[in-house]
Amino acid sequence: MAVHRREVLIGGGAVALAMAGATLAGLHGMGSMAEYDAVVGASRRALGKHPGLRDILRFATLAPNGHNTQPWRFRVASDRIEMAPDFMRRTPVVDPDDHHIFVSLGCAAENLCLAAAAGGYVADMGWTGRTDGSIAFPIRSGTPRDSTLFQAIAHRQSTRGPYDAKPMQVSELNLLASAARTTGVDLVLITQREGIDQVRDLVVAGNTAQMNDRAFRRELLHWLRFNARDAIHAGDGMFSAGSGAAAVPSWAGPFLFEQFITAQSENKHYASYLDSSSGVAIFVGAHADPRHWVQVGRACQRFALQATALGLKCAFINQPVEVASLRPELASLVGAKGYRPDIVMRFGRGPALPFSARRATATLLA
Repeated sequence: MAVHRREVLIGGGAVALAMAGATLAGLHGMGSMAEYDAVVGASRRALGKHPGLRDILRFATLAPNGHNTQPWRFRVASDRIEMAPDFMRRTPVVDPDDHHIFVSLGCAAENLCLAAAAGGYVADMGWTGRTDGSIAFPIRSGTPRDSTLFQAIAHRQSTRGPYDAKPMQVSELNLLASAARTTGVDLVLITQREGIDQVRDLVVAGNTAQMNDRAFRRELLHWLRFNARDAIHAGDGMFSAGSGAAAVPSWAGPFLFEQFITAQSENKHYASYLDSSSGVAIFVGAHADPRHWVQVGRACQRFALQATALGLKCAFINQPVEVASLRPELASLVGAKGYRPDIVMRFGRGPALPFSARRATATLLA
């Protein structure tokens, strides 16, 4: 899933795309990274001294989410915010039961509560009772409460690149586990190389199944953005620069994707990225239903924010939970036989890459 989906979107073909990008660099109309960075930077600007509820929502939307579809809608009143799943932005091939949507809502809910506290509000998460799984946040005034996790929101990203493979300190692992502690969610941290290798093999198996599925490839391609102009215009989707690939014209991107992005090319990169990771975090909800998926989202977001505060990078490698036939093996690996693993995330120290775009808050209001 970006939250909750893939580790390298088109990064497996970065060399091929870079060659094509160099050939086509003289073409106009692709936008510039300076323009892109300015737009993305505006969405991540600091919270003002006396923020309104729309400012709080802006931080909620900085949460990770599957394919960067941003599958949420908001209603705002003077004393209440409601967040609803936007089923018009479903990804039915990779996420047929909307699991990733509700995990994404959980990540956004965590951001919203942290931002509300920093802005001088108290937001207690509950449920509207509507059948669509909408979440309610009654809002009341409070004392501003800044936090390390809130400060990390604007800096967190799903970093799709190699890490340095250096082991984590025990104190760091304890902080990560403590931050992620959430009712109804278990976290398993794998830091031994044998365990990471087993996860790697499951990721490669899942990636092979997905990349050989024509419907999956069509859905993935729909959410790819191949240059800055397209990424800015859409405000969503997965920008190729986020995987270290060169920008190419919109008309060339789909052709290059079909020609060069294969299961074999992606598997090589997934294997190297897992080999460079310091550890893998696996989140398992107590039940497979939307309410627990939201809790999983809150837990994994707190983990990612704490990792960011420690100077670490994270990225989602969810193939073993997206390919249903692989879930039992993953569950057995982490001692959760009979349960459905929800999220797989690798972590370590690595370089920063461009942030993902976000749609304007005003366009998300119901």
